[in-house]
Amino acid sequence: MSSSSNHILHKDRIPTTGVLVIPGRLNHEQLLLLEKTFHGRKITWLVEEDSQHDPALRGYLEKSESGAMFSAKDAAPEVAGNQMKHYLADGGVLIFVPGRATVRNATACHIPSAQLRAMCAFGMPILPVSIDCPRESSLSIERRSSLPSSVMVIGKPIPVDQSSVATFQQSLLEADEEAFTSRPFLKGSLAMALLEGLKKNGRKYRLLDGADDSELAYEKILPVAIAFSKFIREETDQPRVAIVLPPGKAGLIANLAVLFAGKIPVNLNFTAGPEAIRSCIRQAGVDRFITADPFVRKVSSFPWPPNRDLILIERTLPLLKNKIVTWAFLSKLLPAVVLGSLLGLNKRRGDDEATLLFTSGSSGEPKGVALSHRNVLANVTQFASRLDLTPNSAILGCLPLFHSFGCTVTLWFPIIEGVNLVTYPSPLETKRLAELIALHQVNVLLSTPTFLRGYMKRIDSAQLSSLKLVVTGAEKLPQSLAAAFEEKFGIRPQEGYGLTETSPASNVNLPDPEPKAGTVTLLSSRHGSVGQMLPGLAIKITDPATEREVPINKQGIIWFKGSNVFPGYLGDPKKSAEVLKDGWFRTGDVGRVDDDGFLYIEGRISRFSKIAGEMVPHETVEAAVNKVLGLDGESERKIAIVGVPDEQKGEAILLLSTIAGAALEQECIDLRYKLLDEGLPSLWCPKQIVAVNEIPVLASGKLDLKGCQSVVKRG
Repeated sequence: MSSSSNHILHKDRIPTTGVLVIPGRLNHEQLLLLEKTFHGRKITWLVEEDSQHDPALRGYLEKSESGAMFSAKDAAPEVAGNQMKHYLADGGVLIFVPGRATVRNATACHIPSAQLRAMCAFGMPILPVSIDCPRESSLSIERRSSLPSSVMVIGKPIPVDQSSVATFQQSLLEADEEAFTSRPFLKGSLAMALLEGLKKNGRKYRLLDGADDSELAYEKILPVAIAFSKFIREETDQPRVAIVLPPGKAGLIANLAVLFAGKIPVNLNFTAGPEAIRSCIRQAGVDRFITADPFVRKVSSFPWPPNRDLILIERTLPLLKNKIVTWAFLSKLLPAVVLGSLLGLNKRRGDDEATLLFTSGSSGEPKGVALSHRNVLANVTQFASRLDLTPNSAILGCLPLFHSFGCTVTLWFPIIEGVNLVTYPSPLETKRLAELIALHQVNVLLSTPTFLRGYMKRIDSAQLSSLKLVVTGAEKLPQSLAAAFEEKFGIRPQEGYGLTETSPASNVNLPDPEPKAGTVTLLSSRHGSVGQMLPGLAIKITDPATEREVPINKQGIIWFKGSNVFPGYLGDPKKSAEVLKDGWFRTGDVGRVDDDGFLYIEGRISRFSKIAGEMVPHETVEAAVNKVLGLDGESERKIAIVGVPDEQKGEAILLLSTIAGAALEQECIDLRYKLLDEGLPSLWCPKQIVAVNEIPVLASGKLDLKGCQSVVKRG
């Protein structure tokens, strides 16, 4: 099969009986392939009466001998379905032809939900078909001409009694995941992709380090990283090397050099407690730590190993000056393929470990998340294709490198795709960050709601005028904060979602595409949600109590499947088996998906209390408490909900409060009445208020669940 052709997978899923075929998208070329796939069976083309089609497709349908039409506005679609059932007689196939739609790049479904609802009400068995177009969502370093124009995957058939928008979406996304996973690029090497990115984008793009206002073109970074990699290889025989550095040129060069040395970078969380850090060091088995002398002095709380185990980057690089000059000559002279072969970069690839990160430890000891080359390459592709940045864009890299977003999105992504990277060591110094955004015309800001609040103070609105996209993660984005930020800066922050285990991005809201004449515009953002799934990611939902699968529009525990899902926790097969089953990852978060594919996160399962058999979400209760106490606009957490054992009802809810008065019992009664007036169920109201000096939070702004439980036990 030639690279320019359309590929088709899972023809074996096609039922021999009559079926309604619904492809997520369809152009003229793909329609001909679908027609060929059902050759020998009676085909009827189905269109929605208000849909517009491309001229070639419309012309073909007009010449067709058999066609049917329906209206998404029909109040009784089941009647229309009954009138069309004869098309399915004797194995007949009714194939829906989606109309023209303006959508975000790499969107699996181009069909408005109203049309889907109507077709799901027809009372017919449904066969979803995913059509993935790799050339639309490939990275700039890939040779697009070598990719198939489309990969068509036949989804799992949906019986009549299970037909719904939710079951269609789930089946379509699972088929889309199979198409994405089949991409040969994902078998490659992260180190090789970075080398190709540095070569391709070397002259055009640069790193701008806000710590000292230095600039370094990517082509200058490459020889330094190669020379340093040779030094690292001589320094240690261990497979992993620790890096204790903030975002900046040193952190970037260190990570590149470790990968070019054929080793695995381990960016350690220097904001964690000494015991948590020692646990990470022990689990990773590292004996060398790349850092900088000023940073060692600055972070005195870090359990630093003996000096002989430290590789001080600012002292080491000047010693490699001659070697850097040699590699600068060779890196310009040699093509990426030859250079990569010379460095042996393709030895570790695909499912081999590429980088080791640790979870925040918000609910226990940090867990080692060993991400593979496939995982990181997949997530960079997923994020890049949906983002669809214009040339000469700039992204702000101030999230710590031990944070999965700081690693994948503001380290690997800019290098591979060709984006200017503006770095700063801390996400807290918003005054300086705003200066850098204005100075370098940054387009993309990744932050957390906690850090975003800092921009609301002391920052002139004009300083952020270059921003085209602001994405928050790590914690829920309050809509009041999003609205206040939009009012001040003229751009609304979009909420995203991800976990260290998903490399990390899985969902993101993005600005809606500009409407085009003759097409229907499908939205790519919805307030309150965390956005639609990124390309190549499948989802399922299970009931928290029974663990049985439920439709994805019902609340339950979220499971993901995709190339960006990690293979397991480091050295812990038991914990891995608890969250990984048949390729599916149990996130531990509770949520649901609406008819337009937007995911809503309704809390962590660890942040639910089972009271008298009912699941009570802590975050919902916190939001209600913040509202009735007038704390919505506060920049710091003043309250937190904690679940504790209760003999009568299984669990009880306590409220940790930094603003509690002396009469706690009366205050709790008053709060209860206010919450009941807001419509909160009586069962959900806090049973007791615990006065605290501060609410325990992690460096990312996430609530420290372990810390909260410790406070309750001490109290």
